[in-house]
Amino acid sequence: MQPQTEFARSGELYIAYQVVGQGPLDLAFAPAYSSHLELQWEWPAYARFLHRLASFSRLLMFDRRGIGLSDPAPVPSTLEETMDDLRAVMDAVGSERAALFGWGEGGPMSALFAATYPERTTGVVLYASYAKGSWSPDYPWGATPEMQEVFLDILDRRWGRDVVAAGAVAPSISKDERFRQ
Repeated sequence: MQPQTEFARSGELYIAYQVVGQGPLDLAFAPAYSSHLELQWEWPAYARFLHRLASFSRLLMFDRRGIGLSDPAPVPSTLEETMDDLRAVMDAVGSERAALFGWGEGGPMSALFAATYPERTTGVVLYASYAKGSWSPDYPWGATPEMQEVFLDILDRRWGRDVVAAGAVAPSISKDERFRQ
């Protein structure tokens, strides 16, 4: 059964969120660059993953501003705006403190949230995350500006039609048609 989608006010925007589970720990799931709260339940393996997280926690999930069911945003959100959105969701559900699960792009925001609001954070888990995405002399494994342009061009042309770079992101399931959809 799919949980109810609710909306929390963050500044001028509404942020979509769902709550699953009733465990003693609040676990705030900070998604990567794209998510859709209702569609995520249609892929059985992902739904099973979320239910497992909710088996020991009260799982708080949200779509970032401009993504999924949250209000559109004219430009990509900053880490600080995404922190405000998470805080708005936590406030809406009465969560005083939560452990943060930052996946991919949700990792840097989770780390910044924990450093900014230690009184609201019980722990941080980073999964498939990174310190920053851009190449620099002191961060040679980041994407060069040319690599970023290629990725953004592919993303722009294929958005909503296919999983971009499924082979790189999830090689073991990249051929699974249900996952790709």
